[in-house]
Amino acid sequence: MSTTYSKNDLASWERRYRANLLNKISGFKSAHLIGTQNEEGQTNLAIFNSVMHIGANPFYLGFILRPHSVERHTYENIKASGFYTLNAITSAIHQQAHQTSAKYERSQSEFAEVGLTEEFLTNFPAPFVKESPIKMGLSFVEEHPIKVNDTLLVIGQVEQLILPNEIIDSDGDIDLAQLDIVSILGLDSYYKTKRIGKYPYARP
Repeated sequence: MSTTYSKNDLASWERRYRANLLNKISGFKSAHLIGTQNEEGQTNLAIFNSVMHIGANPFYLGFILRPHSVERHTYENIKASGFYTLNAITSAIHQQAHQTSAKYERSQSEFAEVGLTEEFLTNFPAPFVKESPIKMGLSFVEEHPIKVNDTLLVIGQVEQLILPNEIIDSDGDIDLAQLDIVSILGLDSYYKTKRIGKYPYARP
């Protein structure tokens, strides 16, 4: 049995219940750790479930930031330095990754607080997560305010892509399940993935 809910019904739900259900109803999403560093060299690491493909040539990715009504260390570091990293999350580190969502002080590095290793590669000015098998270094390109709820779309260009050679097929395809990359549902539930099909380019 299913129930139809109007937008007024949704608005009437208890706040935590509503947030939990509606954050999850749109389905599984990718989970990434964003690594940044401020001008004083203080590193920061935060989990995001809103990374999206913008374009492949050049390679652009975007992510959504919640309203800047409180300190947003990730955003502030990106705007100050112009650089950040995206790091895939595996089942082996998903608990540490989730813990980065805690509200640490600016003076605390989430890398140290959750037990992940920061590393600086090929002179890129933002920290990568050593334990992550897929790493991307990005430069900030532009931001777009989303007026309906004061969120922000941040777009970056991928300057560096680091991933294992053995997962790349001759046609450029990759199977993230080989690396035990997890997906996220809402803000608190993590899932392993499994490929169930691969098909040729669809034509009429």
